Amino acid sequence: MIEVKPMDYVTQLIWRYPTLKANEKEIRQLCDTVIKSYESGGKLLVCGNGGSCADAEHIVGELMKGFLKLRPLSNEKKAQMISAVPELSDIGLDKLQQGLPAIALNGGVALTTAFANDCDPDLIYAQQVLGLGKKGDVFLGISTSGNAKNVYAAAAVAKSLGLKTVALSGKNGGKLKEICDISIVVDEDETFMIQELHLPVYHAMCATVEEHFFKE
Repeated sequence: MIEVKPMDYVTQLIWRYPTLKANEKEIRQLCDTVIKSYESGGKLLVCGNGGSCADAEHIVGELMKGFLKLRPLSNEKKAQMISAVPELSDIGLDKLQQGLPAIALNGGVALTTAFANDCDPDLIYAQQVLGLGKKGDVFLGISTSGNAKNVYAAAAVAKSLGLKTVALSGKNGGKLKEICDISIVVDEDETFMIQELHLPVYHAMCATVEEHFFKE
């Protein structure tokens, strides 16, 4: 029987974007770190501003539902759910998909605006990391310059709580590079060009993680 090896999405990424060869080690570390976190019951917390805020939401969208795979619920899982709530048999469990827990910290508009108004706008993400984060989780901070104050503060709080911290940035990596456990600094200086490389990086990460947990 021929052994079918899983797709190496990082190798594919670098083939398509040769400039990211310099970041291969850190990209693989990111994938491995997120996988280990999920295996131990952890979650991913992501944040950024502007286009990076949209990237944070994009990442969560790829992880919380099927990305390249459909991820159907197992028959055992459906039976367990219906046993607890029989009415679920009528709502189409076949349409639900298995998710990998991820939270975009920019999503809580009421909380972030209240905290920015009442306390400090530079700590809007740090406050959520403090409330949501636990040891074993992963924090991913996205900042094209690496110097976004609110992302840096969130990374600092995450590190203090025992989360694995990852920076996704450009230019020289900024302050975020210095504080995070893993730092992926793409080789561009213009904001939009940095963002153009961030997207394939996190797509490769999402695909790699999905491939690990969902074989079919």
